Amino acid sequence: MKSAKAMKGLHRELIFKRRVRVLADWLARLPDKHSTILDVGCGDGLVDHLILQRRPDLTINGIDVMIRPYTWVPVLEYNGKILPLDDNSRDYVMLVDVLHHLDSPEQLLREACRVARKGVILKDHARAGLLAAPTLRFMDWVGNASHGVISTYNYWTQERWQQAFGELGLKPTYWLTRLKLYPFPFSLLFDRSLHFIARLEFSA
Repeated sequence: MKSAKAMKGLHRELIFKRRVRVLADWLARLPDKHSTILDVGCGDGLVDHLILQRRPDLTINGIDVMIRPYTWVPVLEYNGKILPLDDNSRDYVMLVDVLHHLDSPEQLLREACRVARKGVILKDHARAGLLAAPTLRFMDWVGNASHGVISTYNYWTQERWQQAFGELGLKPTYWLTRLKLYPFPFSLLFDRSLHFIARLEFSA
């Protein structure tokens, strides 16, 4: 119990604070001016809050299967499958480290495409390189176990991501790996090419 508590404290101080700041820096660059954004699986909405500090022209609402006692942005509750919003009702739908927690990521990605007018903003993992799967599982366990977040550890390869994008008519117009989420020396193991951020727009 004490070791788990110590691990959680160490993760928050060394990893979590830097991660949310760096993610907000990258994600804030992607939407067009004055865009409306739905953040699916937003948690407490802290990343959204930091994005809005950098991009006050944006409007961001969150949605999650569980509403936290305190949230930084307005958050709706949903069933984890069907987004309770009309077709084309937001400029972008954003999914940050959500899809790999699902048995069927395609279903939620398809829902995101239904709700979005312009496209999808995505942060997730790509299973690539030596010991990628166990490394990703360890990162997920450290980051999520204390919050009761269930993960299926469903990590796709980059080829599988590209297949899904093609099936849904999505075209990457921005793709970034090497996000520098972790401080040295953790970056040597946990950054690599295991993460990506993408802006996906609908093909003509």
